[in-house]
Amino acid sequence: MKAVFLDFATVSRADLDTSRLTRLLPGLELHDVTPEDEIAGRILGHEIVLLNKLHMTRERMAASRALRLIVVAATGTNNIELEAARELGIAVCNVRDYCTASVTQHVLAVMLLLTQHLREYAALAERSWGRSPQFTMLDFPIRELTGRVLGIVGYGALGRSVAQAAQAALGMRILIANRPGAAPVPGRLDLHELLPQVDVLSLHCPLTPATHKLIGARELALMRPDALLVNTARGGLVDSEALVQALRTRRIGGAAIDVLEQEPPVDGSPLLSSLPNYILTPHIAWAAREARQRCLDEMAANIEAFLRGDSRNRVV
Repeated sequence: MKAVFLDFATVSRADLDTSRLTRLLPGLELHDVTPEDEIAGRILGHEIVLLNKLHMTRERMAASRALRLIVVAATGTNNIELEAARELGIAVCNVRDYCTASVTQHVLAVMLLLTQHLREYAALAERSWGRSPQFTMLDFPIRELTGRVLGIVGYGALGRSVAQAAQAALGMRILIANRPGAAPVPGRLDLHELLPQVDVLSLHCPLTPATHKLIGARELALMRPDALLVNTARGGLVDSEALVQALRTRRIGGAAIDVLEQEPPVDGSPLLSSLPNYILTPHIAWAAREARQRCLDEMAANIEAFLRGDSRNRVV
């Protein structure tokens, strides 16, 4: 079957094993990048399209009459017009639970980086330690996370893994928020009840109309003044302007942001700023090499199942 991967460089930097994919699809075309105006031409005549973040619109799918399967190199499928795919008889598969360890590692890393003030102390050591009158420097306050409260919004595979790791490795206590817009679950708290109690808030929920700008000025005002916010989910969950204001006025203790509403931020973002106790990373929480290899292997498994006539990770 003719197949094309439109944005392969979003997954691989020439460091992954593609043999499982190429055994299945010997003529697979790999394009590191596909400009928007070239998508329609590159998918034409192909039965299988692999992609990560590029948009598959009704118009593009309808024009490519050979298209039978779209395989997304991610869990989220908001870049695919799913109803149009359903109407056109095009199957759509995603990959699931492939980057749980990588995201968990990232969340713990940024929590520790901000809590220990590692960047600030590294710069201070380079600049001033040689002139210190004593063996240590205590310019930035460090606190232990043992016994502190981690709040989780989105208690799927990622949220559970982060909670378990923080509890096991750091001795943190866990509070779980009710899913926004869903019925309450026993043992969980509504978000506005949870926020004043947490020392760290970690977001792991999908972006939906109910969660858009879930964390805004009102929510940030409910948090403790030394609390940290970690977002490795979707940029649209957080009101960027409100977060910048909260960091500048030290309304909260710090933030680690891995996702923005627009990626890459070609139109700029309020969060592209130098802010106190803040770290911005370019959507890399998921990107350990092992996780990216797992992603490719899961894509291959989805294609194998499709060719056998089985349904695996099908969203359409």
